[in-house]
Amino acid sequence: LGAGLVPEYLREWCDVQGRTPLRHEQAHIAAEQAARIEAAAREHALVFCDTTPLITALCSQHYFDDDSLLLEAIAFQRRCDLTLLCAPDLPWQADGILRDGPEVRARFDARLRAALHAHALPWVDIQGSDAERLAAALRAVGAPAR
Repeated sequence: LGAGLVPEYLREWCDVQGRTPLRHEQAHIAAEQAARIEAAAREHALVFCDTTPLITALCSQHYFDDDSLLLEAIAFQRRCDLTLLCAPDLPWQADGILRDGPEVRARFDARLRAALHAHALPWVDIQGSDAERLAAALRAVGAPAR
């Protein structure tokens, strides 16, 4: 597919800092994620991103009651052809300092779905087993099944 992958910058940032970000650090994280996606898009016809600035903006809302990043994040998300939204239908697993638990995961998923819907952003729900998720993602991007 000539595809590139952009991992989650937040995870890298937290690993280096040994903590989750403060409110004033959120804008940098969103900007760096966007810059990495843009760099990958210059090199690849298809780019898969493990998050976009929209997630950082929604985290700012959730954790800091801060809407300041949302408009720019929505504008960035509009430039993305499609969002593959992984449903929270798999059992929750702790994965370090970045996750709060199944209740927060469910509320955040609802917040993300509401934002995608409210702003008419294109997205596909990816759910089920690993194999079902892969098949749904491949269908969504128009790739041949493996």
